[in-house]
Amino acid sequence: MDTLKCPECFAPVAPEDRFCEACGRNLLVRRTPLGGPTGPAQASCILCGSPDIDDEDYCTQCGRHQPSARDRVEYTLGAVSGVSDRGKRRARNEDSMAFGHVAGKGVAAVVCDGVASSERAEQASQAAADAAVDVLLNALIDTADPEQAMVDAVAASCFAVEQLVENEPLEAGGRGVAPSCTFVSVLVTETTATIGWVGDSRAYWLSDEGSKQLTTDDTWAAQLVAEGVLTEEQARTDRRAHVLSRWIGADAGRVEPQVMTLQPTSPGMFLLCSDGLHNYRPQPEDLQPLLPCGPEEFVKVALEAGGHDNITVVLVPFAPAS
Repeated sequence: MDTLKCPECFAPVAPEDRFCEACGRNLLVRRTPLGGPTGPAQASCILCGSPDIDDEDYCTQCGRHQPSARDRVEYTLGAVSGVSDRGKRRARNEDSMAFGHVAGKGVAAVVCDGVASSERAEQASQAAADAAVDVLLNALIDTADPEQAMVDAVAASCFAVEQLVENEPLEAGGRGVAPSCTFVSVLVTETTATIGWVGDSRAYWLSDEGSKQLTTDDTWAAQLVAEGVLTEEQARTDRRAHVLSRWIGADAGRVEPQVMTLQPTSPGMFLLCSDGLHNYRPQPEDLQPLLPCGPEEFVKVALEAGGHDNITVVLVPFAPAS
């Protein structure tokens, strides 16, 4: 039988160990890498074949920009899986995902979409996702109140994004829009799921017993639809449809997520996604046929429909405790 090893330092561990004696790693917790999972790095220039690629993904010989390791990311952790893709039109992938599980306790997953008009959007989204998932995993360990944990997770995300500005202050007169992103997350235990969101990234519940959209977009358009000023069709086609009314960023002020908790009575799947998917498949019934598929198929659908934006999909299965 293969010897179990610590995922941090690779020292031998026993099945009953909760912590690695060598490095102290909590063996009950597994999560995506800090800084985000990445795809394979470019080994040589796609134009001239030189192996000399700098830290900005440019070939030092011919100057050709290389595909980034973030352009296409696929990651699976137990039953949870996610895919993030640059799409066909964007210069870079500014979406981020983070997820993890605590053995015998539950799963936490986060998707953040960097606001393209802001500075360092990809850094903002990854910092927010990493900060939030750590808070949620700790809440699972401590069996803390899940709705308060979601509020705390967003507060941690806000602080992490604000630190990007603290560490590199904007010059007098402004260098641009402060780093910012959207946020959507799910915290799943054996019996409940808590959803939290800020912005227009979405969560869906997909099940053979019935699917539904769980979140409401924090956008100018959604607000006017709720007030009866616009129809959904008018809102979708308005040029201001994606203007955010709430977001995470140093310029966002005090932000608290919208939060909801539900207790599904049938097996199903929680889907977290950026607007790169729901721009093309907005309704639950549009997503229902893809339920048996992995996140790759959801991303493929968005790419085939045009892929105008970054696309991120994370799937978290749920089965009620018997």
